[in-house]
Amino acid sequence: MKLAVIALLIVSLVLTSSFLQSAVAYDEPSSCDSKCAVRCGKAGIAKRCLTYCGICCNKCNCVPSGNYGNKSECPCYRDMLNSKGKSKCP
Repeated sequence: MKLAVIALLIVSLVLTSSFLQSAVAYDEPSSCDSKCAVRCGKAGIAKRCLTYCGICCNKCNCVPSGNYGNKSECPCYRDMLNSKGKSKCP
């Protein structure tokens, strides 16, 4: 009986840790790449959009939904400015 309880606890810990790892994986570069691919999907200059979106995502760990707008979802992303005082993030 004790062995079954111990085995159940170990399985629970493994499942919980794998769930938490996938939930925290948002800030990985591959996640930024996929989020920025959606964000820049309709951009006229896609390469530049992807570059700046990646910079912003890596710093803020957030990319607004959709192709344009919705920057209020990510205040850090919204508030990053370039040297000319304009929004850095697409």
